Amino acid sequence: MNIFYNKEGIGDVLLVQAVIGDEEPIQVEKKKNVVKLLNPDTGKTLGFNLFQISEWFNIDVNGQVDLSKDLVDKVNKVIKNAGFSDILTFDDRPSFVVGKVISKEKHPNADKLSVCQVDIGSETLQIVCGAPNVEEDQHVVVARVGAVMPSGMIIKDAQLRGVASSGMICSARELDLPHAPQKKGILVLDDSKTVGEDFFGK
Repeated sequence: MNIFYNKEGIGDVLLVQAVIGDEEPIQVEKKKNVVKLLNPDTGKTLGFNLFQISEWFNIDVNGQVDLSKDLVDKVNKVIKNAGFSDILTFDDRPSFVVGKVISKEKHPNADKLSVCQVDIGSETLQIVCGAPNVEEDQHVVVARVGAVMPSGMIIKDAQLRGVASSGMICSARELDLPHAPQKKGILVLDDSKTVGEDFFGK
């Protein structure tokens, strides 16, 4: 789940992205000051737009809003007051974690891509990676599905040349780290980093 707010850009509207991924078609259902977005074919709730949100609580953010249990509880209260039965669940896992590449295989349909199995502590992810320097046993930074990159790109489950990929192994430039090298390649961490820990230490 991601939450965004930009009062100057779009007005006093809290945007809640409940499902990360490309969902079509989208149906809209409005109750009071809350608009629910859903897929009519599956019934899956995709997100909510909460209008005049400052009548409920103040948000001093322009862009992505840091998630907390308190914020999600407040959003659930607004959704319930509008008459919807959906309940959003707070996920306190970090978006950017230290991972370890436990295997690397050549992509069957692309010469410059590798299919990696990456341990992030709580699970092992399959990630298709195009970096020339990715290797087994490296400690790396993994952006989990749902992570919002500094560029604004949201990481989604994907199919890359027919192979499933869940997450992204990041370069220093993609993480917008100071003095990041401009050449192509992932950021390789030293082995002192603990697999599964929050890379940014929030």
